[in-house]
Amino acid sequence: MKTFQAYLTKSLKTYSCIHCRAHLAVHDDLISKSFQGSQGRAYLFNNVVNVATGQAEERVLLTGLHSVADVYCGCCKRTLGWKYETAYEAGQKYKEGKFVIELIHMIKDNGWNVVDEDARSR
Repeated sequence: MKTFQAYLTKSLKTYSCIHCRAHLAVHDDLISKSFQGSQGRAYLFNNVVNVATGQAEERVLLTGLHSVADVYCGCCKRTLGWKYETAYEAGQKYKEGKFVIELIHMIKDNGWNVVDEDARSR
C-alpha cells in the first residue's frame, strides 16, 4: 500500500520529523511550548499531518488522568508524542483532540529566521 505524504506550504514556518524530514505542523497550529514529554520538552499543536495514532489508553500524566494515543510519524514510523483523546478533569478539556510532539523528534523547516527566533526565546 502506498503512503501519501502531505506537504505544507513552503512560505510557512513548519516543523518536520527530525528522522525523515516529513512535514508535521505549521507554526500557526502551535498552542503551547510548555509541555513535558518522556524525553524532555514538547509542544502542543491543534493539528498535525503525516502521522498515525495508536490505540488510546488511560495514563496518569503530570496534569492528571487522560486517555491518550501514541502518535507515530506516518513515514518513518518513529514515535513522536501523543494525542489527547479524553481529559477527565474540567480544566484539562482544552487538550482533547490536540497533539503533543516532543522537541527531540522535530526540526524547524522553511521560513524560520534563526536569529529572530533565538532572540525571542531568551
